[in-house]
Amino acid sequence: MDQGKKTSFCLFVLIALFFTPAVYGQDTSSSDGLFLAARKAAFEEKDYSKAKGFLYRALEKSPDYADLRVFLGRIYSWTKDYDSAGYCFNRVLTKDPSHEDAAVAYADLEYWHHHNESALRIAETGLGYHPDSKALLLRKAKILASMKKYALANIAVQQLLKSDRNNSEARALNGMVNEASSKNRIGISYNYVSFDKQFPDPWQLLSVDYGRTTSIGPVIGRVNYANRFREDGIQFEVDAYPRISKTFYSYLNLGYSNNTGVFPQWRGGFSLYANLPKSYEGEMGVRYLKFTDAPAWIYTASISKYYKSWLFGARTYIIPGSYTKKVSASYEASARYYYGSADDFVGIILGYGISPDDRSNVVQLDNPVRLTSYKAGILFKKKIARTNVFNLNAGWYNQEYLPQIKGNQYQIGIAWFKFF
Repeated sequence: MDQGKKTSFCLFVLIALFFTPAVYGQDTSSSDGLFLAARKAAFEEKDYSKAKGFLYRALEKSPDYADLRVFLGRIYSWTKDYDSAGYCFNRVLTKDPSHEDAAVAYADLEYWHHHNESALRIAETGLGYHPDSKALLLRKAKILASMKKYALANIAVQQLLKSDRNNSEARALNGMVNEASSKNRIGISYNYVSFDKQFPDPWQLLSVDYGRTTSIGPVIGRVNYANRFREDGIQFEVDAYPRISKTFYSYLNLGYSNNTGVFPQWRGGFSLYANLPKSYEGEMGVRYLKFTDAPAWIYTASISKYYKSWLFGARTYIIPGSYTKKVSASYEASARYYYGSADDFVGIILGYGISPDDRSNVVQLDNPVRLTSYKAGILFKKKIARTNVFNLNAGWYNQEYLPQIKGNQYQIGIAWFKFF
């Protein structure tokens, strides 16, 4: 290479090195610049090795920069280098026990490894310095719930919801803790259904149930009485909600009645639920109904999402063609606004078709011809004195009960549950 070309090449290299930080928006000459470069590599590029390289260089410049070491510890956690992660968090907290982010990250690490006593100690130490920390209160509630100390978990989650009632993760945890903290429940509900054309007499449904939280999850026994078509009937049901893991739980149902027509002779159900990231929950399941003719297998799927004080949901039921002569489906969309605990909300529901989980109308599925049906409803639920829950609901159906002939249906319901 001649002298002129060498000079030009060196000049090009110098210019490139000078302008590279500006081009990429990264100043890698300072600890802060390296920190930003590490975050970009980790979150945008998903290149954890590159991110660690930036952090090593930053810590050489600033070995006592706590936020750098906490972020390095988090990357170690994500890459399953747990001993190194614990070393990073412990080093920061030894030097500065009040470092909130280090306490949160270290509590997470211990909780994920089922070291609940250690995780709780770290969270409570952090709360001693930051008593209103939302992140640490949430960790404390999760850890206590994992230890089955539900009363204490309830105190922590209620403290969090008092200052941040839009925290969707805390609201979901609140529902689980409330369910588990009371071993027993009794309930009674009543539904009244009237028609403007389809039937001359109203329908009435009265239910009494008892539930108990067991080691595998809640189990509920229920007796239903109904008066439909001027006939009385009794149905016996059992519901169960077995918990499989922190991510998965299930729903099981079995019901029987010898008053076919007023009730299905047999009913059953199974669903698998998954607690998904970002406050989503998914479900897939099946329902079984046996009237006088061939049984119906109905498949269902749903997705729900917590967003601040709201819970939004969508569901579908699919009935195969073997029962209805052709495949048919029903759909529901719902929204709930929580103004207090998990048992304090108002909600709306809109839908098309009849749901097999709607006990007031399920007998109308005893028809191999699918007719159109539109519905709208409102819900109101309120907890009183911590152990009592009242529920009100009202709904309207526009039902095609014969081909091309429609009528309106109105229903109202009230329920009371006592937890002890």
